[in-house]
Amino acid sequence: MAQTYIVVDDLKDWSAFLPSNQVITFPQYLSLSTRAGDRTRIINLCKTSKYLSDGYYCSLLAESRAHNVMPSVRVLNDLNDSGLKDIDIHHWLPELVKKLGVPAEPVTIKGSAIFGRCLTPELKDFARKLFEKYPCPVISFALSYKHSWQIKSVKVGSHLKLTDDEETLFAESLDAFSGKVWNRARKSRSVKFDLAMLVNPEEKMPPSDKYALNKFIQAGRQLGIQVDMIGPKDIVRLPEYDGLFIRETTNIDHHTYQFAKKAEAAGLVVMDDPQSIMRCTNKVYLADLFNTYKVPSPKTRIIHKGESDLVTKLEQYIDYPMVVKIPDGAFSKGVVKAQDTAELQACLDDLFKKSSLLLVQEYLYTEFDWRIGVLNNRPIYACRYYMVKNHWQIYQHSESKSQSGGFDTLPTFEVPRRVLQAAIAATKPIGNGLYGVDVKEVKGRGYVIEVNDNPSIDRGVEDKYLGDELYMLIMSEFLRRMQKKTATE
Repeated sequence: MAQTYIVVDDLKDWSAFLPSNQVITFPQYLSLSTRAGDRTRIINLCKTSKYLSDGYYCSLLAESRAHNVMPSVRVLNDLNDSGLKDIDIHHWLPELVKKLGVPAEPVTIKGSAIFGRCLTPELKDFARKLFEKYPCPVISFALSYKHSWQIKSVKVGSHLKLTDDEETLFAESLDAFSGKVWNRARKSRSVKFDLAMLVNPEEKMPPSDKYALNKFIQAGRQLGIQVDMIGPKDIVRLPEYDGLFIRETTNIDHHTYQFAKKAEAAGLVVMDDPQSIMRCTNKVYLADLFNTYKVPSPKTRIIHKGESDLVTKLEQYIDYPMVVKIPDGAFSKGVVKAQDTAELQACLDDLFKKSSLLLVQEYLYTEFDWRIGVLNNRPIYACRYYMVKNHWQIYQHSESKSQSGGFDTLPTFEVPRRVLQAAIAATKPIGNGLYGVDVKEVKGRGYVIEVNDNPSIDRGVEDKYLGDELYMLIMSEFLRRMQKKTATE
């Protein structure tokens, strides 16, 4: 469980806000007794941040004590280096011009980015980008227009110079950013760890519905884990936590991968970890991995856009119908079945516009796909996902809606042995995270189609057999890993 401190020069500097025993002066922070391995977060609100000032030393000492501090010394240095920041943020100007328009006469706009928020609607995106680039409680900025818009200045701001409305925004933003710091002292003493659960309310097909998310939170509470739901804009909050649980569809070119990388670098327990995301989200990688480790899978060929006589070569190796896939498709998107030469050529022409490499596989007909949930290389749940009626996949997408077939949920001991063996064989070379392995059962054999690093766990589907125990199993693994990490620090 981490402790958060807000450091000011003088306690009077906090008079505009609610009193809190988490607010301390810089001299108090100097004398603060700390031990190696203590999880402490520092929000540095000292008035001056210039080199060798109290504010500078606050961030410097926090880093030397292995405390998570905002702003960091690097951020202070960057914001005090006008040349560097001009290079780093000038490319934001085109977007700013769209928002601000063209004034009739020269003008200067001054504002504050307060934990990435701003009162001026046109500058909200700019404030968010500033905070993501330079995590700092308050950043003062000035924009000027003469013949064109320019970023005139960007520097560390002070909460003491905010307007009344900005003070209100500061209090709200601090409360939201720090995970409700005012309430931390009132948490149950049984809470030992903090876990961030990354979700995206805007996602159309999230890996867990709201009911399942609440079950994760309840299971965590029973185990002494405080589970907070965070969103795509909360990456700077990661140092507050002991672990990160990603419950948003992942991809390499996506903020989910950035969250995983940052969390891993900060020493958090991460599920799923960056390596698992990298390996599972690319079907080309998985196909090559299956071939290397002799994982049973359909006959597969990785093809390149520049290959000659491609259709002829495929027809010599794989019988029709063939299944053509883009490497990073999810929920059956970017997957096409070709029945003959004409259809194959058409889907190759279309999908090569999206990727220089594609996968072509033999089509194995089954009424359903097995989904085996594997955690730490151990099966924990099993489902049969049935194909959509009059369709060959478990998902069918159209412009207006997406459909899915029915399902059965079974105990793992009722799953055919070779299906379980295939699922475990597929996850071992990937890692020890939480995976959903899709397996087709044909003539008593299991053929792995793919491994999902962020499998669907919805209330009333994957948990239909185990119920609340499924959530306890996953949260217990987080607890085990966080305890192990704490013991070795």
